[in-house]
Amino acid sequence: MTLHHRFDGPSDAPVVVLGPSLGTTLDLWEPQLPALTRRWRVLRYDLPGHGGSPTVTGFTMDDLAGMVLAVLDRHRLDAVGYAGVSLGGAIGTTLALTAPGRVGSLVLCCTSARFGPPEPWHERAALVRRDGMEPVARAAGARWFTPGFAGAAPYLAMLRGADPEGYAACCEALAGFDARDRLGLVEAPTLVIAGAEDPATPPDHGRVLAGGIPGAELLVVSEAAHLANVERPDVVTGALTGHLASSWPIP
Repeated sequence: MTLHHRFDGPSDAPVVVLGPSLGTTLDLWEPQLPALTRRWRVLRYDLPGHGGSPTVTGFTMDDLAGMVLAVLDRHRLDAVGYAGVSLGGAIGTTLALTAPGRVGSLVLCCTSARFGPPEPWHERAALVRRDGMEPVARAAGARWFTPGFAGAAPYLAMLRGADPEGYAACCEALAGFDARDRLGLVEAPTLVIAGAEDPATPPDHGRVLAGGIPGAELLVVSEAAHLANVERPDVVTGALTGHLASSWPIP
């Protein structure tokens, strides 16, 4: 199975891979695309059962990282910059741990080294398998955005469009993920971004990542919840491009 993916930007520029969050598609990164494609070739992908990617089941976070690695291999890409939100960030952490030579720079946005105990993830997987995506979509707005944010509709539509089985399988991958005792092995220059009002991966999760990854920097974005790149694109885009410009490619 090949993840659905697309390239934007100059064909001869260094490549930056952008990973989406659970329940969203590669369009999650549209707010950052104009700035990124001025300097980098941007590779975005869809998670299994999301957007244009087919549904598969029974995979782990290591398997998801392997799917992304297969896309890099298909296009003969060696080392890349990588930025990911939430589940996409966990995939980036996993890539940096399992294939360190392939991740030259890393940005972890609103993500975690462990997304809480496994039971709630298994419960959510069971919920969508039983009742479809609507119950999760009704609750997502309060996790993804701060009260009063007016631009939530397109992102909630992405969630409603996800295949329940693919979404559930991603939940199960999150349930089994715990990189806390391996963070010291991440070699890539790393920026951690946290939303100050994120209930899903609060700033303390970002502090664990930044404290465990050697040399990592932490930025806490005010007035932002879980999809900080959407809610505060001014801050997140500037931080993302600044980090990449200083570390990818290495001057």
